[in-house]
Amino acid sequence: MASGSRLPESAGSPTRAPAGRAGRASGRRSMQWLNEPARWSREGGTLTVTADAGTDFWRTTGYGYVRDNGHLYGELMAGDFDLSVRLRGSYAAQYDQAGIMVRVDARNWLKAGVEFVDGQPRFSTVITRDYSSWAVGDLPPDAGELALAVTRRGDAVEVRFAAGGTKPRLAALAYLPPGREALAGVMCAAPDGPGFSVAFGDLRLSAPG
Repeated sequence: MASGSRLPESAGSPTRAPAGRAGRASGRRSMQWLNEPARWSREGGTLTVTADAGTDFWRTTGYGYVRDNGHLYGELMAGDFDLSVRLRGSYAAQYDQAGIMVRVDARNWLKAGVEFVDGQPRFSTVITRDYSSWAVGDLPPDAGELALAVTRRGDAVEVRFAAGGTKPRLAALAYLPPGREALAGVMCAAPDGPGFSVAFGDLRLSAPG
C-alpha cells in the first residue's frame, strides 16, 4: 500500500543473484532477484536488504496507479511448495514493509508480513488478481522478530505467522491460478520513506515431501 505518483508497471525480468555475492538460501540452487536493490548482502544464513526508496507492489485499487518495483528474492517453483522465514526490520516510515511473496505474474500475486501503518508495525496481507486487496491486523506489542510460513497446494496459498512468542496462527487463505510457475521468496519495499533495512533468516523453500 502506498501513496504517490504512478511508476512503471514492470521493472523487468528476474535476475539471478551473483554467485559470489549472495547466491543461495538454505541450499537453494537458483535464487534470483526481481528488482534487485542497491544494497544487500548474505552472510551465513542471513540475508540483509536495504529497501530502496519509492518501491512497492500494488495494482490500482483506491489509488489508480500500478507499482511493480518492490524487491523480491526467490526461486521459481513449478508446483506445490512450503516456504518459511524469520525476519526483523527497522521499520520507521509509513508503509515500510517486509515479508514473503508468491508471484505468478505481475497481475497475480500475494504478499504478507510486517507493514508500518499509522505509527506502528501491523500484520499486512495484499492479494492481487488484476486489482490489489489489502488487509491489516494487530501484532503483539514489541513483537520484534516475525516468523512466517506459507504453503501452496493446488489453487490455494495459506499464510501463517507467529510473533512475540505466540503460537502460529492463520493469516490468509488465498486463491492463485494453479498449474502455473510462481516466483516465491522474501520481499521488502519502502513506498513513502527513504528506505530501511531488514534481515531475513532461516529461509527455507522446498517442494512437499
